[in-house]
Amino acid sequence: MADLSPTVFVLYGATGDLAARMVLPAFDQLERRGLLPPDWRLVGSGRGERSDDDFRGLVRDALSEHGDGEPADGLLDRLRFAGGGFTPEDPGQLVDAVAAAREELGGDAQLVHYLAVPPGAFEGITRGLDAHGLAAGARVVFEKPYGTSPDAFRELDELVHSVLDEEQVFRIDHFLGKEGTQDLHVLRFANGLFSSVWSREHVAQVQIDVPETLDVADRAEFYDATGATLDMLVTHLFQVAAEVAMEPPVSLRPADLQEAREAVLAAFRPLAREDVVLGQFEGYRDLDDVPDDSRTDTFVAARLWVDTDRWRDVPFLLRTGKRMAEGHQRVTLVMKRPDGPAGPTPGGGNTVSLSLSGAGELDLGLVTKRPGPDLEMAVAEATLDLGKVDGGQPLPAYASLIHDVLVGDRSLFTTGAGLEQAWRAVRPVLDAPPEVQPYAPGSWGPEDAQALADPCGWVLGS
Repeated sequence: MADLSPTVFVLYGATGDLAARMVLPAFDQLERRGLLPPDWRLVGSGRGERSDDDFRGLVRDALSEHGDGEPADGLLDRLRFAGGGFTPEDPGQLVDAVAAAREELGGDAQLVHYLAVPPGAFEGITRGLDAHGLAAGARVVFEKPYGTSPDAFRELDELVHSVLDEEQVFRIDHFLGKEGTQDLHVLRFANGLFSSVWSREHVAQVQIDVPETLDVADRAEFYDATGATLDMLVTHLFQVAAEVAMEPPVSLRPADLQEAREAVLAAFRPLAREDVVLGQFEGYRDLDDVPDDSRTDTFVAARLWVDTDRWRDVPFLLRTGKRMAEGHQRVTLVMKRPDGPAGPTPGGGNTVSLSLSGAGELDLGLVTKRPGPDLEMAVAEATLDLGKVDGGQPLPAYASLIHDVLVGDRSLFTTGAGLEQAWRAVRPVLDAPPEVQPYAPGSWGPEDAQALADPCGWVLGS
């Protein structure tokens, strides 16, 4: 885009799994779509010694496996590598590599740092940015989880704010960048069909369900130090719940959306122990790098209460896990059964369900007359593929969010204040977690999780 200034991106963890699977393919997508600045460079930072050409070969392999095959024209020419690591005491080759890249672009290029590294590395890199003069005026993207406990979050956020202004900080949660999550705004606020029923008067339950069929064998050591509650619940699922539960913002401008989402996070009631079920799939402890006595949760289901007038007494049911029966990313409003002459209705009745996968999909579950001579009711489903809307060109979540960093749009990024409320809500379960229950791979998790969704039952897996 011609109105974007020349930019130097620094990718920390450039040779890691997250960069290969998500971040580097996102840059390739943006370059193909003409959504990056006319002139830019990406400097990969890592501990090992590696030539620019070696790094380009690594990126080519990553795009072959996780992207669209061959890199976009000219993309590899924009890549540089700075080895030797990066610490407050020793910047390795990075300072010189950034200076050289800036000089190539004219000397006054925008600087964007992307920390695609484990959370334990955030402190050292943040201090290093300050120590080596790379923080002033830069934008800094932090991956999740931003902190590993309420206290660790607070310490990290205080450090970050001692180096950076809040407007410089982009805490990424890629579920907020999904086309389907963004569809929540427009479907709700631009359609009276949905806005008029988006409340406790009409909704019996909200279900946010992200079961996964994948295991964690390729990143077991990282996962065992994190688990489902930290990896998914306090991050992705809480943020999506806030998207559903927020009050109508003044406008859909970034600041207004962010303010509305974070206001409702403050209304999350702290999770009660009896409202949470933890599980671990059978065979998890047999994985390499997992201790034989590991109590890490690979499954979590929670019943969250939102103490606002709009949602009081409506359970928000959150569920995610590894090695489950099916893979989905779905938000479902289970509507109350109407009073009147129809009497009892079959099945789950009326639902409004939005898939967050891909470009998004809207599914309406409706009670209708079964065709035939008798007045017999049945459940039917109507589906709208949101990726097929005329003129649409959906972007993967990471590509969408990196573009937002470029233009300075923080509406789909979390703030420190919002994350503090999320940590407050989950803290009772972290301080006194329930017993981790075993579940069979290919199932829907521990049996006790089914009771959380009573009386309606889980829409998925029922």
